[in-house]
Amino acid sequence: MPMGTHDSPTLRSSALRLFALSFVALFLELLVIRWSPAVVRLVAYYANLMLISSFLGLGIGAMLALRTRRWIGFFPLLLAFDIGLLHGARSLTLPGSTSEFRFFLHDAPELLNYAVLVVLFLANAAVFVPLGQEIGRLFHALPTLRAYTWDLGGSLAGSVAFGLFSFHVFSPPVGMAAVMLLYLALVPKRTWLWALPLFALTFVSIVPLHDRETIWSPYYHIQYSLVESSEAAQRRRGAPSDERDVSVSGLVDEAPPLWVVSVNQDFYQLHGSIDLSRYPDDAPTRERIANLEDQYLLRHAIRPGAKRVLVLGSGGGMDVEGALLSGAEHVDAVEIDPELVALSRRINPAAPYDDPRVTVHVDDARAFLQRTTERYDLVAFGLLDSQALFSSMSNLRLDGFTYTVESFGAAWRLVDDDGLLAITFAAGRSWLAPKLIRMVEAATGQRPIVYGAGAYLLLAVPRFDATQLPASFGVFDLMPREEQLAEVPVATDDWPFLYLSERTIPRDYVIVILSLLVVSCLAVLGLRGGGFGLEDGHFLFMGLGFLLLQTKSIGDAALYLGSTWLVTMLVVSGVLVMVLMANFLAMRLSFSLKLYLPLLLSLLLIYLVPRDFVLGFPFAGRMTWVALILPLPIFFAGLVFSTTFRLAKVPSALFGANLVGAMIGGFCEYLGMAFGTRHLMLIVVAAYLASWACRVKLARGAPA
Repeated sequence: MPMGTHDSPTLRSSALRLFALSFVALFLELLVIRWSPAVVRLVAYYANLMLISSFLGLGIGAMLALRTRRWIGFFPLLLAFDIGLLHGARSLTLPGSTSEFRFFLHDAPELLNYAVLVVLFLANAAVFVPLGQEIGRLFHALPTLRAYTWDLGGSLAGSVAFGLFSFHVFSPPVGMAAVMLLYLALVPKRTWLWALPLFALTFVSIVPLHDRETIWSPYYHIQYSLVESSEAAQRRRGAPSDERDVSVSGLVDEAPPLWVVSVNQDFYQLHGSIDLSRYPDDAPTRERIANLEDQYLLRHAIRPGAKRVLVLGSGGGMDVEGALLSGAEHVDAVEIDPELVALSRRINPAAPYDDPRVTVHVDDARAFLQRTTERYDLVAFGLLDSQALFSSMSNLRLDGFTYTVESFGAAWRLVDDDGLLAITFAAGRSWLAPKLIRMVEAATGQRPIVYGAGAYLLLAVPRFDATQLPASFGVFDLMPREEQLAEVPVATDDWPFLYLSERTIPRDYVIVILSLLVVSCLAVLGLRGGGFGLEDGHFLFMGLGFLLLQTKSIGDAALYLGSTWLVTMLVVSGVLVMVLMANFLAMRLSFSLKLYLPLLLSLLLIYLVPRDFVLGFPFAGRMTWVALILPLPIFFAGLVFSTTFRLAKVPSALFGANLVGAMIGGFCEYLGMAFGTRHLMLIVVAAYLASWACRVKLARGAPA
């Protein structure tokens, strides 16, 4: 039966199938993005490129919609290959970068790592080609806008379902099993003959990676282990299984236990007590605790007697315990990761978060600074240094907006007249300490006092007379004032890249991006031949503008409301809702070039209103801006897309061009590393103007 001539039951069946395929595609995208950095350390700072490669696969698949060969049967094989490749790359480390600081970077053969990175992204793209082809075929089986509605509905449902799954019971084996079961429900039973063995092999390879000492937080894959002497380890191995958790404190030479917490396969922080009086003289961890005690008590030696303390990035609670040991009467502990707080409550022998003097705030540090009106004797930035991006749709790190001049300024305003602002940081590059010093000076108007011990620094800005500061405290020495600081650009809300030494795109990102662009261009030329014209260009530019606008909106929302997983999920879901609303309205409208006018005006409104102005709003005002103003261009862009998409003669091909454009838009976000994030809006405006120019030429009868 020819496409588009089906009866009503068949239309309903096609619509439900399209919904399910879009659900699977979105859910699998987010699952792979969340899981792969935990398996391959190499991918830790590239999660957004995993998403972009998924768009590449879906776009190529959509362009294959009218081909005779169907690829949906190859999905199990491509998935098994992709997972196997991730397993094989587990031992590879991050490639080097002279312009970006990455924690625990190891020397490695860069050429091999670059090659593996590119292959990983291409393998990920290949997984989504069969799904994209089936989605494209169904766009021909349904009225165009009705198909787009079901596609958006499935994507929205997949996004919400993954958000709930990720927050409550995240488990890669369970998530992968759900994808496999949905696939089996969508294909003929004869496909099960080879799909089931491949799925079983893939599933079995995933399960051993996730033991009971693995925790999935909204941001990290967390593992923890006990620091102990060989004698204590031997005794612990002989203990009953129900005694092998926190209760091991009596087995570790009668000293409180000290735990190493790792994220994404690398060290992150320690959980334990810094009260040296609790450790016997011969305890194997005593010397290590002595150094930690210096780190966490130095700020209190500079500002003794602080009664009200704010700790930003409280982690396992050692900063909080240091404040309590120094006599604090109230501590506000801010930590973005709820699982780190829960883990500390479970294993930290000092139990700092259970102390009645402590109030725990599971929140983004910058968001807390914007919201609170309290004043403190001591505001302390803990070791927030992140090892992940805050969202799969952004190249910003989790602490991006915490380490900016504006953030330090917000913290400085909370310090009492006789108080102290203290920033502890592990500066692993020669240019990083001068950069932090310049940022603090720009935020507070004065050069900070700097104590150093190896790579660890404490930058202190007192509001009191600090002429009698101690020359040393434990392993920390007061460093002389540097007259000539390295010329390193400071991190700001417009350029929130603390870990970059200059305004540039690091070499490894450029290599991967160019490789994927070459592949996408070759794929488009091979699949479309000479048929890529004005209509394709219109949809390509619409996709470019849309994804860049979405990623920029997520970054803006993170600045205004916090870099939390909830903000990201709400923005992504809100974008899909806006596009759905626009699609429903487009069913009753005809395309007009005038629709570009409100789109461009709303873009200019967001570009021209300073971010500092919005940050000055109370929380309700910032929430209103994020909920109503930021999505306005997305709504109007959705109107333009849907009213023109309804006119498409080959919707699958144009849908594919749109997805490839979205991939290019994702790459354009990296230009923010060189030019600042605010000016990315000009690229969005240029993309929509290019789309408008294509429609003008088409309206004048130019050849397609």
